Amino acid sequence: MTQPSSPIKKITVLDTSAFLAGFDPFAMSGEQVTVPKVEAEIMRNSMVKLRFQTALESGKVQVKAPRPQYTAETKAAASKAGDYPKLSETDLQLLSLAFELKQQGLMPQIVTDDYSIQNVAKQLSIEFSALATFGIKRLLEWIRYCPACHKQYPSDNKFKECQICGTALKRKPKRQQARATVPEE
Repeated sequence: MTQPSSPIKKITVLDTSAFLAGFDPFAMSGEQVTVPKVEAEIMRNSMVKLRFQTALESGKVQVKAPRPQYTAETKAAASKAGDYPKLSETDLQLLSLAFELKQQGLMPQIVTDDYSIQNVAKQLSIEFSALATFGIKRLLEWIRYCPACHKQYPSDNKFKECQICGTALKRKPKRQQARATVPEE
């Protein structure tokens, strides 16, 4: 006789944008975590600071730092997706922690309104949910381009200006998306 398999533990990984959008950790069951950089960002915002501190003190939310080896893999996925230049240290910590939890066999879900975080999460096959936005619909691959002469560059291009005419480069999805889904930068 086989024993029933235990359900996969689900963990919610919370971005700063979740707290700023009014996410209430007390309204959810299950484990909820965030990273040290999110804690530092929250502590600068007096509006959500009290709710965040209460959630920490009660054990409803835990602060965990990702291990360095997961950060390297996350950076590689972010570069592949073309989102690396748009990710902050906080974003990388958050994605790295979620990736680490996933590699441990847990089912993490990132709560964020940040399109770049969502895109890299999708690249890493990590679930995400948005609060104040619709979120991305599919994986985006970016290109950098010159709005003046239309020269295109790879997404991981290090130049900030067009090598032909000197105009500041912009980025856009390789395949055009509806503007309501992803704002052009």
